[in-house]
Amino acid sequence: MLLPQKKEREYRFKLALRMVLPIFALAIALISHTFYSISEGLNNSFYVEVILVLVFSIYFILYLIYKGFDTKITDDVSKVFTRKYIYKYLKQETQNTKEYTLLLISVDNLNKINNRYGMKNGDKILYEVIKWIVKYLEEKGIKNFPIGHVKGGDFLIGLNGNKDKYKTIIELMYLKSEELKINDIEIQISGAVNDITHSKDINYLIENLFDLKNKNKNSKSIANIDDDMDPSDLESFVINAIKTENIIVMTQDVFQNDNYYIKECFIKLKIGENKIIHKKKYMKILDKLRLMVDYDLLVLKNIIQKCNYSKKEIFAISISPTSVRNAFFFRDIKGLFDKNPNAKNKIIFLLDENEYYSRIDKYNATLQSLRDIGIIIAIDRLGAIHTSFLYLRDLYVDIVRFDSFYTKDINKEKHKNIISGFNVMAHEKGVKTWIKMVESEDIYNLSKELKIDYIQGKYLADLQANN
Repeated sequence: MLLPQKKEREYRFKLALRMVLPIFALAIALISHTFYSISEGLNNSFYVEVILVLVFSIYFILYLIYKGFDTKITDDVSKVFTRKYIYKYLKQETQNTKEYTLLLISVDNLNKINNRYGMKNGDKILYEVIKWIVKYLEEKGIKNFPIGHVKGGDFLIGLNGNKDKYKTIIELMYLKSEELKINDIEIQISGAVNDITHSKDINYLIENLFDLKNKNKNSKSIANIDDDMDPSDLESFVINAIKTENIIVMTQDVFQNDNYYIKECFIKLKIGENKIIHKKKYMKILDKLRLMVDYDLLVLKNIIQKCNYSKKEIFAISISPTSVRNAFFFRDIKGLFDKNPNAKNKIIFLLDENEYYSRIDKYNATLQSLRDIGIIIAIDRLGAIHTSFLYLRDLYVDIVRFDSFYTKDINKEKHKNIISGFNVMAHEKGVKTWIKMVESEDIYNLSKELKIDYIQGKYLADLQANN
C-alpha cells in the first residue's frame, strides 16, 4: 500500500474519531442523568435530552460525511496525494528540516495516450507509472516517501536529504524509463530535481521544477540545475530593475553583402554594481508578474534613443507577441515613434511563440499597423517550432531567421538542403532570410552560396557592450 493510501486511512480515522467524541460525551451525560433521576421516574427533561442527542448525532454524521469529501487527500485515479494535500504536506516537511529534495516526474505523452487509446487507458497508465516509480525507488532503499499528483501527467515526490544524495539514482531511473512500456503503450517521461538550499517556499520550488524540466528536455537530463538565487529574491531584483530602468544592452553586427547592416540587441537586467540577470532567468518572471509589456516598452525606449544618435544602423530586438497584440502597447509605441521620427524603419521586432495565435486576420492587421509606423517585422526560429512555419505562411512579414539548430551542422548535406529549402520558400514569398551563429569561414561561404540575405555570427563580429 502506498504511503498516501495509508495516510488517507489514518486521516479519515482521526476525523471520524473527533466527530464521534461529542456524541459519545452527550450519550454518557444522558445515561448518567437518567440513572441519577430514575428513582423519581422519567420526566420531560429526559425526552428533551433524547431529542438533543438525536439532533447532534444527525448533525455530526452529516458533518462527517461532507467533511470527508472536503478533506479527501488522495487522487481517485493515481491513488497518490491530491495537489492541495501534497503542497500542504511538503510545506510542513520543508519548514521542519534543513535538507529536503523535491522530484518532479512527468508523463509527457499523456495527452497523446488519452487521444489514441482512450482516457481509461490514460488513467491506467498514470497508476502503473506511479507503481513503477515507487517500486524502483524502494529497490534503491527509498521507502515511505510522499508522492502527489500536481496536474495532468505531473507528479511530485518529496525525499529527505540534499539532491546530491539522489542525483545518480534519479538519472538511472530516467535512463531506465526510456524503454518503459505499459500494455505495449510507449511512455515518455521527463523530470527535474531540486532542493531547499536557496528557498523553502514550496510554490517557488515547484514552479522552478517545471522550468528546470523544460530546460532538461533538450539535454536529456533530469538532475541538472544551475540556479543559485532564491526565487523570491530574483523576483524582487527583476521588479526593481524594471522600475529603475536598469538594463544592459549588448549588440552583435549582422552583415549583408560583407557590410554590417543590422545590430541585434541582447538585453540583461542589472542588479547592484557587478551582478546581472540573464534573459533565460527573468523572462518567465516577467510573464508571471504581468510585467512583459513594461519590459518591452523599456527596451524599446532604450533602443529608440540609440536610433536618435545613429544615422544608418537598424536595431533588432526580441519582443513578446503578446505585447505586440496588446492595444495599450501599440498606443505607447505609436506615441514613441511620433516623438522620435528618426527611429522609423530602423527597428526590427523579432517574434517567436510556441502556440499559434488563431485570430490570424487580427494579428495581420496589428502587424501591418506596426509596419505603417516604421517597424520591420521578423519571425524568429524558423524550423524549430511549428508556429514559425504557420506564421511564414499566414502572416505578412519582412524577414525570417533560421533556427541555430540547422546552422551548427549546415555542412551536412541534410541540413544544407533544409536551409536551402527554407531560403527558397521565404524568397518566393518576398521575405528576406537571416542566418545566425555563423562561426567559421566554411559556414560563411556556404551561407553566401545559398544567397541568404543577412549573416550573423562570431566569425564576423563578437558581442559588444553598448551602454
